[in-house]
Amino acid sequence: MAQHRQRSRCRVLVVDDEPSICKALEIVLRREGYDVVTVGSGETATSLLREGRFDAMIVDLRIPDMRGDVIFELAAALQPHLRTATLLMTGDLSERASRLVAACGCPTLLKPFDLQDVLDAVGALVSTPEAASA
Repeated sequence: MAQHRQRSRCRVLVVDDEPSICKALEIVLRREGYDVVTVGSGETATSLLREGRFDAMIVDLRIPDMRGDVIFELAAALQPHLRTATLLMTGDLSERASRLVAACGCPTLLKPFDLQDVLDAVGALVSTPEAASA
């Protein structure tokens, strides 16, 4: 129960242009006690990151208006703790995508993914010393 209460203070930003993925992640993360905000564009994500704090971020690598690695770099500039509290998602297995993911240094989940893997990854992100001290 204490872990559930701790998570309820954790605010997670989900950035994906696929509404079904946003909805699924919102449902499963809320059930675990996270405060979840979902957006479908990089522009909206960066606007929200300027307005308020997020404890963790889940970002699709391929968003139509802005690549996920660009969103990640902007987020880390605005909220430095997100450099170690971001999870990338992608269905892109190209060499270019692999280079972008490697450059970010973030944990990555390949689509399609298991929702339990998302929960495990987000739980690990918000329990890091960097996230706790942010």
